Formats: sequence, C-alpha cells, structure tokens
Amino acid sequence: MVKRKIEKLEVKYQRSKKDTGSPAVQILEATFRIAELADHLKAHKHDYDARLGLLKLMAKRRRLLAYLSKFEPKVYAKIIKDLNLKV
Repeated sequence: MVKRKIEKLEVKYQRSKKDTGSPAVQILEATFRIAELADHLKAHKHDYDARLGLLKLMAKRRRLLAYLSKFEPKVYAKIIKDLNLKV
C-alpha cells in the first residue's frame, strides 16, 4: 500500500519519466525505504546493521529536505504535506 502511494507521488514530482535523481524523488525513495526498514526492525530488534542503515538513510533524507527547503521551498512544502513528515 505504501509502495503504491510512493509511486503515485513519484509521478507527481518527477521532472521527466526517467527522473530518479532530483531531490524530491530521492526523498520519496528514501521515505519508502525508511518505512520498510522500520517494519523490519519491529520484527528483528537486534538487527544492528539494519538499524545503522536506517539511521544513515534518515540522515540523508534530512539533508535532502534541508537542500530542498533552501532552493525549492514550494516543492518542500508539498512534500512535507504529502508525506506527513514532522518538521
């Protein structure tokens, strides 16, 4: 269900059909992976490697959001609203 929602949002934020590198699309991809890793860690509490990957991914998303807020504030506001992220 989350995957379908992310795919719909990707189409909305892509600059072209093959766009996977723009900050908005990278944030969407990272959000999907974060959700997957969070679910995985609920079942496997002692998977420390996955936990480290999750923390790195969250930091990357935070940096991308900071970049987006600085250079494209309108897109930033839309993504925050669409993904229900806390700021």
